[in-house]
Amino acid sequence: MKKPLSSPPHYVDDIDRLQSYQVKLMQHQEERARQLVQKINQIIANSSATALMLQEIAQLLGVAFQVDCCCLVSVADETSDEATTTTTNWCADEYLGLPHPEEMFSMEQLLMHSPVLQCAAQPLTIEDISIIQNSLVIGCQSLPLPIKAVLAIPTRFGGNNNGVINLIKFQPYEWSESEKELLKEVESACAIAFSRVAQAQLIAHQEQYVQKSKQHQSLIKQLTVLSRSNLELNQMLQLVIASTAESLQADRGLLISLKYTDPLFRTQAKKQIPKARATVIGEWATEAQNSRTSKPDTLAQSFLISECGLCQRAFMDSGKPVIFDDYTDQNETLTAAPLFAIEELPAVLLVPLESQGKILGFLVLQQSVIRNWQPAELNLVEMVCAQMSNAIIQSQTLRQVQTLVDDRTAKLQSSIELQAKLHEKTRQYVDQLQKLNELKDEFLSNMSDRLRYPLTNMLMSIRNLRLPGIAPERQARYLDILEQECSKEINLINDLLTLQKLESPHEAPLLQSIDLNTRIQDIAASFEKKLAEKGLRISVDLPEDSLKLQTELESFDRILQELLTNACKYSEQDTIVRLEAAHRVDQQIDQVIIKVTNIGRAISEEEATYIFDKFRRGKGRWTPGTGLGLALVKSLVQHLNGAIAVESLPISDSEQSEICFTLTLPQFSDESKP
Repeated sequence: MKKPLSSPPHYVDDIDRLQSYQVKLMQHQEERARQLVQKINQIIANSSATALMLQEIAQLLGVAFQVDCCCLVSVADETSDEATTTTTNWCADEYLGLPHPEEMFSMEQLLMHSPVLQCAAQPLTIEDISIIQNSLVIGCQSLPLPIKAVLAIPTRFGGNNNGVINLIKFQPYEWSESEKELLKEVESACAIAFSRVAQAQLIAHQEQYVQKSKQHQSLIKQLTVLSRSNLELNQMLQLVIASTAESLQADRGLLISLKYTDPLFRTQAKKQIPKARATVIGEWATEAQNSRTSKPDTLAQSFLISECGLCQRAFMDSGKPVIFDDYTDQNETLTAAPLFAIEELPAVLLVPLESQGKILGFLVLQQSVIRNWQPAELNLVEMVCAQMSNAIIQSQTLRQVQTLVDDRTAKLQSSIELQAKLHEKTRQYVDQLQKLNELKDEFLSNMSDRLRYPLTNMLMSIRNLRLPGIAPERQARYLDILEQECSKEINLINDLLTLQKLESPHEAPLLQSIDLNTRIQDIAASFEKKLAEKGLRISVDLPEDSLKLQTELESFDRILQELLTNACKYSEQDTIVRLEAAHRVDQQIDQVIIKVTNIGRAISEEEATYIFDKFRRGKGRWTPGTGLGLALVKSLVQHLNGAIAVESLPISDSEQSEICFTLTLPQFSDESKP
């Protein structure tokens, strides 16, 4: 008999050694990742300066991965105005002495030389591609050589992208799976570092904002004290210009009064340059500015308005603030008077001192470098000018009535009351402008997001479709993305046009009779799948006898669809969305009451006051949207002569609340028609 076949002893030993080697290799890889993460955490814990922390992490990663360059780029939160992008580069020693190139290796060239860019995170989304490419554009402009190979990974913290790690080679290179796995392991630790950077930036911005607010409040207090003091007018104005220029950190401040050849309050045609002489009655400058200039004191110097194009601009612009980033760029027709020292202080803010349509003088703030004046700062300067205008007029009035001793007390009291009313109106005006500015910022933020993201995705899809050798299934995927994002843009524009149409005078709704029960059931059925995808269920409660309703079908459908869409967005998972309808008679008027109820985050009393306004969204709600849905609902309900209200009822022993939107529509059934 033949003996059974068996493996040679040496073959079995080879297999055992191979398995043992693989186990040791995995253990080594895990130990290497653990040590690298531990070192990153130590850097985060021990670094007080965020810039130095990122530099140390970049050097650590660059050495660990043996790359030519490591680029760390923090991704700014686009929903926040305070956040900024921070970039940190580390290069190997042999590249430190090389000169910087005039142009960076373009992203189009990177994509045309595949595989230049690889991502450790899989699957790779279009958003990931966009973030990585933007990080390369921002962070790699100063690299000494063109990029030939990149291994990148976006970092996420709190569910949002907050940075990108780019490992760069200046020679072609094929990244190994072990390198990709190692980069994945350090991603979370680097995300924490990027979060620290973002927090430090936010804190610094808030401290700066608080400091400016304190300075502005201090200025307002000083002005209030000065306005009530017994100082002579010129002394008070000198203190005002000094306090204002110093508080707003200008290099120089001037206060100029005008003396007209014609009577001061003589009516003049608009945009006409008057015959008047301007005189400097107040001046302030920083110590650095005083040390740089050898010009004599400009106080009490004068010039004709006809000789100064800068002052003429205030009359041509109907008394509005005149702002020049660099006045030296203007042509010869706008030549400024010599005392402005335009060559040394080219950035100019000139605000007229105006009273009853007449310009009494100018407040001028100048700087040696370009300055972007914030709306709040301009509002503050205009308030200061209003107070100084009042002070000048008051002084002139007091001089005119000085001989009328009997009327002096009454006129002084009237002037004080007028000043108090003007101060209150100015404060209300500033508050209103601040609120309007917040609404503008919120509108721009929402609309830019809703317009930019689809356009960005469309642009990336188009670029990817142009890539050579792209597979048919990826072509179909990018075409689907183009169609989806295009539909989003069209729907947004249609919603805006619908709102505009509803807000303008329009014809009465085109009523038709519908079976309310059937219509509600059909709309609810169309939302079952969408709600189920978010772990939600829908419950419909309708009267046994089917209700008839005279309404405009398209508007009625859109109202219910928007309310159910809103419930789908903001409902807590594993809850029920309830849709109810009932008939009610109120003051002999037949009405249909429809309620849409969901469980979610409470709506505060403040939010309830503006929840149906355009482009307004609840505070702290990060679900994507334009803020048009509920505004469109309210306009459509008013179009149907109905009413809508929202109510938020807290649920006991829970952090959630029951949110109920109640829709009331008049029921003009066929039987009720006269």
